[in-house]
Amino acid sequence: MATKRIAKRRKKEESEYFFDYSLLFIVLFLLGFGLVMIYSASSYEAFQDFKDAAYYLKKQLLAVIIGLVMMIFVANIPYHFWERFALLGYLVSMALVPLVKTPLGVESHGARRWIKIPGIGLNLQPAEVAKLGMILFLAVLVCKMGKSVRTMKGFIIMVLVPMPVVLEVYVITKNLSSAIIILGISVLMVFVASPDYKKFVIMGVTGAVLVAVVVFVIVSAYASGEQMAFRSERIVAWLDPESQAQGKGFQTIQALYAIGSGGILGKGLGQSMQKLSFLPEAQNDMIFSIICEELGLFGAIAVILMFIMLLWRMMVIANNATDLFGAMLVVGVMGHIAIQSILNIAVVTNTIPNTGISLPFISYGGSSVMFLLIEIGLVLSVAKRIQLKEL
Repeated sequence: MATKRIAKRRKKEESEYFFDYSLLFIVLFLLGFGLVMIYSASSYEAFQDFKDAAYYLKKQLLAVIIGLVMMIFVANIPYHFWERFALLGYLVSMALVPLVKTPLGVESHGARRWIKIPGIGLNLQPAEVAKLGMILFLAVLVCKMGKSVRTMKGFIIMVLVPMPVVLEVYVITKNLSSAIIILGISVLMVFVASPDYKKFVIMGVTGAVLVAVVVFVIVSAYASGEQMAFRSERIVAWLDPESQAQGKGFQTIQALYAIGSGGILGKGLGQSMQKLSFLPEAQNDMIFSIICEELGLFGAIAVILMFIMLLWRMMVIANNATDLFGAMLVVGVMGHIAIQSILNIAVVTNTIPNTGISLPFISYGGSSVMFLLIEIGLVLSVAKRIQLKEL
């Protein structure tokens, strides 16, 4: 009788699977914190423009609710189910981007990067679909190529596959930041799949040299008084914001004012001055500067630590995934969140040239938060297939 009980208990233990409550808690915390900060950063502008201080909060809350429903749905489906839709996801990504130039396209702040979703009052950004589609497609491609991904031919294929989508996003929507993120996700996934790091060192050095040459040429042209192109003006504004104080450097200067005035503990939640029509896109790309102003260095470090914990939990899941496909899915999602977070904070602090990048889970943006939550659903699905005895 005792032997049967022991055998039954062992069988139960072997059938138990892992669920990462820590990951779920961090995501929910970031979502809740994001909603609070969106209301704080946007209430003045929303009341001025729409006579409703909670206008942006309501739209973001709707997107968060839809995203959470989709996250739960995806998390409860075995992740191998999505493997068969990898090619379709890649093709749909390419097909959606040109739609921004049709009557379905929506223009905002001089950029045409969204398409209408009839019935729910939200817009879809094709670039967000492309990020998810690329993660899924490359995860499948790595598994199908196997060891050949380590060869030079396999490496070239893996690098070239995302280029059509990257070029589409950049050329059609003029969205350099999303193009960089998609390319960054792809390079990171190839980096993890291929143990030969020499290729990546060569790529990194070549890229750094090219960037240095471009910056030198732009600075030389500016010094000689030549007319600057749009991207070139942003480079100049990055190097010397005060020289473009009424132009491309205005947003950066206002963001730095917000960060500097926050001090160690901040002015207090809701007490930001820069959000009162001084800082453009305070609830979106520049929300991190409002966090610094209202919650100070303490709040900024706390947010960064939450992202580090989120990435750490994903790393644990990727290392313990039951197969390569699951591991590559998690690596892709981890790369997306890491790259986007780092670039957003770097832009706000003027570490890199200003370009429109939202802070994951916190910035205002319906498409971004919905697709990020779908990606988290994939990560949770991979985690649920990890047996506890393997941890």
